[in-house]
Amino acid sequence: MEIVKLTIDDKPVVVEKGTTLLEAAKTIGINIPTLCYMKLEDLNFENKPGGCRICVVEVEGRRNLAPACKTECSEGMVVHSHTVRVVNARRTVMELILSDHPAECLTCAKSGECELQTLAQNLGIREIHYKGEQSRYKGDKSPAIIREMDKCIMCRRCETACNDVQTVGVLSAINRGFEAVVAPAFEMDLDHSVCTYCGQCVAVCPTGALTERDYTWKVIEALVDPNKTVVVQTAPAVRAALGESFGMEPGTLVTGKMVAALRKLGFDYVFDTDFAADLTIMEEGAEILDRLSKHINGDKDVKLPILTSCCPGWVNFLEHHFPEMKDIPSTAKSPQQMFGAIAKSYLAKELDIKRENMVVVSVMPCLAKKYECTREEFSVGGDPDVNMSISTRELAQLIRNANIDFNKLTDEDFDNPLGSSTGASVIFGTTGGVIEAAVRTAYEQFTKLELKKVDFEELRGMEGIRQATIDFNGLPINIGIAHGLGNARKLLEDIKAGKSVFHAIEIMACPGGCIGGGGQPYHHGDVEILKKRQRAIYREDAGKPIRKSHENPYIIKLYEEFLGKPLSDKSHELLHTHYFDKKKRVEIS
Repeated sequence: MEIVKLTIDDKPVVVEKGTTLLEAAKTIGINIPTLCYMKLEDLNFENKPGGCRICVVEVEGRRNLAPACKTECSEGMVVHSHTVRVVNARRTVMELILSDHPAECLTCAKSGECELQTLAQNLGIREIHYKGEQSRYKGDKSPAIIREMDKCIMCRRCETACNDVQTVGVLSAINRGFEAVVAPAFEMDLDHSVCTYCGQCVAVCPTGALTERDYTWKVIEALVDPNKTVVVQTAPAVRAALGESFGMEPGTLVTGKMVAALRKLGFDYVFDTDFAADLTIMEEGAEILDRLSKHINGDKDVKLPILTSCCPGWVNFLEHHFPEMKDIPSTAKSPQQMFGAIAKSYLAKELDIKRENMVVVSVMPCLAKKYECTREEFSVGGDPDVNMSISTRELAQLIRNANIDFNKLTDEDFDNPLGSSTGASVIFGTTGGVIEAAVRTAYEQFTKLELKKVDFEELRGMEGIRQATIDFNGLPINIGIAHGLGNARKLLEDIKAGKSVFHAIEIMACPGGCIGGGGQPYHHGDVEILKKRQRAIYREDAGKPIRKSHENPYIIKLYEEFLGKPLSDKSHELLHTHYFDKKKRVEIS
């Protein structure tokens, strides 16, 4: 390894050749402000457009200021990161950006979380010396994401997330000069594009140009309606991140406090999506075993590998980009939709409530869930199984609006019967968790042997693509795991080319899985936050008295009283779905 020695702000630095000044400064605790730059090393996520010029520094012997994010360290280099000249240049750049930015901070959805706002405060900007025309772009409101491109600063982080990381290819810079903006081709709306609603563009946007569709007011309207019974379900990844919105250390589990807060908000019943995750394993696991058995018995028409179907962002990706493979994923609905279907059938009957008088709200780490619950196939007579989905961030805002002191709440338990869950369901919140949960159940049901060691370390980690072989008592099962749609594309291309060696593949749209979902508290590029959330998920799993989905007594009761058995006619009616060919073709007349 070739090293380079240099000096930054009178401090000696030794770094590997090829390291940028920005990265070198970070190693010695010097913060150089940035807007367009971001890097998540462990997730292979890097953006280096060098366009904003906020990170400029002074290099002795160089006439012009150097962008720290683009300039590599060289031997003997002497760098000054906060001289008067540098600070003045940053303030000038910031004022020019703000001169073409709406002054709507009080009402902006990103207020308090806006990196542009924070940087302007840190630079002490109190006056804009440059006046002129402001850009005006059309708005765009999809079921999951709102685009207000008047607030776009052309940092192009979203473009990197969409094109390089997720390989969806919806967003790119269009037009020139003053009219330049990041948008879909032909400036079409997102719901007319191949957008998957994964929300990673929202997660990395430093301003309010990209935000989630806010459904909190609809939730409030339902809560105050005396004719409605309002139930709420909470996804596993939410409990590992919600505390961050209230000053807690990332990875702090707040399951009990979250339940208590939801009751204080006025929900009639507080349930756990983890229950539906256990239900998903029963259906998806049975489907995996069914296909494997047919494969072992020589059925050449069986579709392998089977792909998990819990993530709506990934399902959207498949329907838009690989519709010819739509018969390969499991037909099991996502846990969110399974919960809604059971709540408005089994639970509504138990509570003697008409379906249309029950409102199901979900709290999800994911923005694609907002879109998912609007899909027509997930409704009965126009009444959706899940009425609305809010993000972890939206729940935090609801709690603050209700003046609830979250940190001082006493832990409470979920309601039953749809609140009981196992450790297998909790790990749905992280990459590798769904397939690990499925293996715990599938192993016992296939081999008829007790699985004593339920922790499959070989399925865990943060690498973008992982593979492992699990021994089903003499039968090797090859498993693939991908998180981030760019990594998913690689595995799908292998399947398409007939090169896949896997029997089952888990795919999650977001880097890290649901813990890194587009609706989670912003991690601002800190991968260690995602790792802490992941460790929290595994801690909750380890602390559960039951850690296999098929041993959940309430799941067993549900099948005995209502569903019959996995893959039954009733199960197919309520818990399974089908996929569509949504490949877009643009015709220019």
